[in-house]
Amino acid sequence: MNATQGLFWFLSALAIGSALMVVTSKNLVYSVLYLIVTFFAISGHYILLNAQFLAIVNLIVYAGAIMVLFLFVIMLMNLNTETEAQRKRWLKFAGAIAGGCLLLVMVATLKRADYKSYTAQTSQGDIGLINNLGMALFKEYVVPFEISSILFLSAMVGAVVIGKRD
Repeated sequence: MNATQGLFWFLSALAIGSALMVVTSKNLVYSVLYLIVTFFAISGHYILLNAQFLAIVNLIVYAGAIMVLFLFVIMLMNLNTETEAQRKRWLKFAGAIAGGCLLLVMVATLKRADYKSYTAQTSQGDIGLINNLGMALFKEYVVPFEISSILFLSAMVGAVVIGKRD
């Protein structure tokens, strides 16, 4: 086993373990912190797949922005055991049934998948490099890129106008 495979298995175990801790943790703040660890492990997988742009975007958007938002929401809600509503038994039963159905669908999908014919390029190729993404973005897709930037600019102006107090 080489270093890349060892790193892959370490990141996989870290992602699965921290994802399980997200679901099973009793404390919401710890659950969010485990979710951040999961996002870091997924970003590590992106780097192993030579997709640096996706790794950086995953870290910035998910581990950075959304997790900070989750932490602020959890801290603002000020949940404690006295004010937390007790879950009903039928709600837990419905959640277990929904999770079981999801598991059945995933197992049925993976049974039909022909995963042996698909391989990822990890050591050769330049598919996920930021340079190639930028060249394709500014050569082939320059008009949609500029239209989306105008759309974002108009959304920011609209948010300022709406948020401005009279």
